[in-house]
Amino acid sequence: MTEVTPRSMANAIRALSMDAVQKANSGHPGAPMGMADVATVLFTKFLKFDSSAPNWPDRDRFILSAGHASILLYNLLYLTGYKDMTVEDLKKFRQLGAKTAGHPEYGHADGIETTTGPLGQGISNAVGFAMAERHLNAQFGDDLVNHKTYVLAGDGCLMEGISQEAISLAGHLKLKNLIVIWDDNNISIDGRISMADSTDQVKRFEASGWKVLRCDGHDHTAISVALATAQLSDQPVLIAAKTIIGWGSPNKKDSYQAHGSPLGDAEIALTRKELDWPWPAFEIPPHILNAWREAGARGKAERTAWEGRLSTSPSKAWFNRIMAGKLPDNFEKVMSDYKKELAKKPPHIATRNSSQNALDVINAAVPETMGGSADLTGSNNTKSKDMVVFSASNYAGRYVHYGIREHGMAAAMNGLALHGGVIPYGGTFFCFTDYCRPSMRLAALMGIRSIFVMTHDSIGLGEDGPTHQPVEHLAACRAIPNHLVMRPCDAVEAAECWQIALESKATPSTLVLTRQKLLPARLSYSARNLCAQGAYEIAESKKKAKAVIFASGSEVEIAIAAKAMLDKKGIPTRVVSVPSMELFEKQSKAYKEKVLGTEKIRIAVEAGLRMGWDRFIGADGKFIGMTGFGASGPAEQLYEKFGITAKAVVKAATAK
Repeated sequence: MTEVTPRSMANAIRALSMDAVQKANSGHPGAPMGMADVATVLFTKFLKFDSSAPNWPDRDRFILSAGHASILLYNLLYLTGYKDMTVEDLKKFRQLGAKTAGHPEYGHADGIETTTGPLGQGISNAVGFAMAERHLNAQFGDDLVNHKTYVLAGDGCLMEGISQEAISLAGHLKLKNLIVIWDDNNISIDGRISMADSTDQVKRFEASGWKVLRCDGHDHTAISVALATAQLSDQPVLIAAKTIIGWGSPNKKDSYQAHGSPLGDAEIALTRKELDWPWPAFEIPPHILNAWREAGARGKAERTAWEGRLSTSPSKAWFNRIMAGKLPDNFEKVMSDYKKELAKKPPHIATRNSSQNALDVINAAVPETMGGSADLTGSNNTKSKDMVVFSASNYAGRYVHYGIREHGMAAAMNGLALHGGVIPYGGTFFCFTDYCRPSMRLAALMGIRSIFVMTHDSIGLGEDGPTHQPVEHLAACRAIPNHLVMRPCDAVEAAECWQIALESKATPSTLVLTRQKLLPARLSYSARNLCAQGAYEIAESKKKAKAVIFASGSEVEIAIAAKAMLDKKGIPTRVVSVPSMELFEKQSKAYKEKVLGTEKIRIAVEAGLRMGWDRFIGADGKFIGMTGFGASGPAEQLYEKFGITAKAVVKAATAK
């Protein structure tokens, strides 16, 4: 029995899927078994890749948005010959320390393009991948950049609200190299999709500017025709592949029982007979494995030709630099020179304006940045001068109008960062991190350079009131591991925070910026990036300090004003600016002890919640900030109403 057919290759996926899930006694065999035929056609005939060069920049990207079907991806990587995915890794599926985690995790193995699992994230990341491809194609041409982004999405991905933000943006931008294959199996964990949803997904995608194709997801010829047709589209494409979940399982196919549980030994035995698959668990016969390995090497000649074109391209050095994620060699000097200019004439402006001024410098020096805003460009100040809009008519543009799609924006930014060649940043109001946080969390989990620009950071935004005034948001964002939250107090700190964000290749950053103007606090040039220390003494005491005030952002000027009043009262005081708690914790023990000091009078000031500040002031320290929601009114009146004033700080200090 040595004949290799497309169905026998697909059955290899089915066998490995049910075996791995059974051995782990955990997982989702149904979707991998149902999509095995589609995956076989895609990987053997259409996907441009070379398993021996998994990071080839012009490879097609394959994104498993239905992350619960992770064993499908792991099986494909093993079968096509990715060096770091072995059959032993499949046997360790869902086990502690294994590459083959319950949901695909970026960085665990080559070929995993993004971390998926929270449904809707993968298809939304894919929009960013496709945007990056079009943008780089506009810069470098077809010779260096011309590839597809393929997505395998399930019913759950399409039900999640973020998917609408993503598909409408993709349709608007006419991202023709984006192809989504919908696993249309009509099953979710609870049962039939019809129990909860009756959306006509085909009409929905068509209304969003997509070309829609249909095919039988188990007919290899029909799948091939659909994928071939998709190559020629001038719009993003949805292929609605009608499939049967758990295909091959006599008793559990087309049932929720195949979705999220092992099939069981008895049913696996019956399935092997149904599939005419006599081989034992995890064994792929040589003739079928060789056919898969040939598919994995199919793109080698194309990859070699591409490398030849790159080697003679005048853009080679630029292309290699940005794809490696390296900043221009002169970046540090550019930022240093800018700080010198600020020291000559410290501006009295809001930090959102300080951020834009910094971007005017950064975007001129770092051509791979790609900015944007969720319909708040004039408020977030994210569009620097001379920045051209990225659009369906001009993919060379570097500024994205994301529309009112905060969550879709954040997910697309992650896709842009993961694709490589661009450094994405995007803005909205800080309160709306509530809409962005799932994507922000995944950026932190993946360790990627997504930069979130969050303005209107407190009650200082004023009249829009408590619906828009962040209170708990600083604490919530600081709670995300591997995530830099930076709240600068003036133009110099804003520039330094931007420099940190751009230099942090493996950590996303959130810049938290004010609407209201702030007095400059850094009045002299420092070659060192002081914000990189997380916290530092911004106003020293000429005498031995009896009090210390810790503050961030807009409250630093309050702390400095309070210090002047306390000094006059005979209570020598120093002020510590705390732009980033996360960076402070990375400093040496000696440095942290020096900054924290031993003063008995310890006060923290921030227009947010106390959470996190006891690290600086102790449980007995005094916190001047918010304990509830804000109110609508002018900013200066709100600070008085909620007692976040220099007088309140002085009163607290003298009471101690």
